[in-house]
Amino acid sequence: MKSFLNYIDEQSAESEGLNTHNVVYPSFLMCPPFGLSADEANNVFMKKIPPSEREVNRTKALHQFVTLYNFMAAHSMVYLLPHDYDLQDQSFVANLGKVLPHYKDGKTVVISNYKSEPRRGETEPGVKFFEMMKFDVIVAPKYFEGEADLKYLNGNNYIGAYGMRTSLNALNWFEEKFDMNIVKIENKSQDHYHLDCMVYPLYSNVVLVTTSLVPKDKLKQIEKFSEIVDVPDSVNGKGGVTNCVGLNKMVICASELSTLKVTDEDYDYERKKVDYLSKICAQHSLEPIFFNLSEYKKNGADLSCMVMHMNYSRFAEAYTGKGIQ
Repeated sequence: MKSFLNYIDEQSAESEGLNTHNVVYPSFLMCPPFGLSADEANNVFMKKIPPSEREVNRTKALHQFVTLYNFMAAHSMVYLLPHDYDLQDQSFVANLGKVLPHYKDGKTVVISNYKSEPRRGETEPGVKFFEMMKFDVIVAPKYFEGEADLKYLNGNNYIGAYGMRTSLNALNWFEEKFDMNIVKIENKSQDHYHLDCMVYPLYSNVVLVTTSLVPKDKLKQIEKFSEIVDVPDSVNGKGGVTNCVGLNKMVICASELSTLKVTDEDYDYERKKVDYLSKICAQHSLEPIFFNLSEYKKNGADLSCMVMHMNYSRFAEAYTGKGIQ
């Protein structure tokens, strides 16, 4: 194991002070669920659940959050965004914005311009937090919902989705302003209303894709920069396989399998999901780690929704030559 000092950009740290963008060490943002609720249904999953069954058990939600947080904080730096009790979805920080690792040493973050009405109040506290963290902060001028709709691959190459929560104009603006190359995928599926429901970069050069949801010409564009591993709709139809977070040599994913009985309705699906992800991880020398986040499903959310990257150290070798072992 390398010394922590091996992960510091000493020249940048000397001139600017230590920060997440000059420490090549996994750094994330999360937000505790103190004000979490599912009162206002703002996605198709929430609308499928009767209001009487959608009420969030905040005690259970907090326990599940703390379990995930403790694990991640043991292997990375995890910042906590103060929660506004009037913002029901603020815990889903993957929608808050996007740190751009290829641009100006990863010091730039674009904060979201939410299309979803209940979430528009999240922009201001996001701006304040990242300004405090000494990032160059820009608010997207068009509808944009964060890293959930814009995935980093390598170099200046990204995959983006538009049509549901993020606009095509927003992705075009990113390309022009930040010298990015974005494979732009039109999202037509309400059941996959963010890109992370169908795309997950396993490494900088390997990406999991539910190919049945992506046009062939877009798949060919992705293949110019990364190997594609197909995720069948049968194991990702409800999301989950691509709603992961990479942490060092681990892939963190949500699953309720350990609490389900063989006779339960979701058992077969969860079994297939866990088996598939475990197989893919084994093929790429990664370890899958699963957490029960059942309370967050009431908001139509999955694990990747609860985490925002503040740097991309796991992809560091693609642009700095450094990386965590």
